[in-house]
Amino acid sequence: MLRLLVALILGAVVGLERERQERAAGLRTVTMVSLGSCLFTIIGAYGFPNTDPSRVAAQIVTGIGFLGAGTIFLRKDLVRGLTTAATIWAVAAIGMAAGTSQYIIAVFTTLLILSVLMVLKPIERRFFKRPNEAQVSMVVPRTDGEIEAVREPLRAIGAYPMSVRIHELNDTEDRLEIDVGLPAERTTSELLRQLRTVQGAKQIFISRELIEDRVRAGN
Repeated sequence: MLRLLVALILGAVVGLERERQERAAGLRTVTMVSLGSCLFTIIGAYGFPNTDPSRVAAQIVTGIGFLGAGTIFLRKDLVRGLTTAATIWAVAAIGMAAGTSQYIIAVFTTLLILSVLMVLKPIERRFFKRPNEAQVSMVVPRTDGEIEAVREPLRAIGAYPMSVRIHELNDTEDRLEIDVGLPAERTTSELLRQLRTVQGAKQIFISRELIEDRVRAGN
């Protein structure tokens, strides 16, 4: 029971950080991974006499990939969720360490994981800036140059449309749904300000997923 309790606490510590970042695998998921891997390890070691206890542990290592794969998704040629999947994989190792009474290793690994997730992230953002994405929905008057009328304000701040979908609303207006590539230093407010300069534009909605959180702005 002590081993299970240690696995639960250490998993919850890492899960709190993931929950704070609003990741797919948050507090409950990460805690359950740590707790479950700990119990599997205990069962493998003491539940089946005269058998190799490493067999169950080996299945944990491979089986945890099923959960990890569920947090990874591909969107517009960009792979997201790898860090969350790697965190689940590492937390399973923490649970296994707790299950074999390797408490010092388990605690030290937890601290290392937290340092990677919390300390290295600002460094990565500082030295490896990546463009962000934004999804824009807006109603514009129907003209032959309606797409170019939106492209020009975007170009002024270094943004560019990656894909455009046009929906006919009525005889005079269209709704444009645009996936925008936005420089990392540009804010959602700047993007909204530029879109407001489009002649006749209304019902502007911006959905932008940032590195740390999600920012939504609409008018």
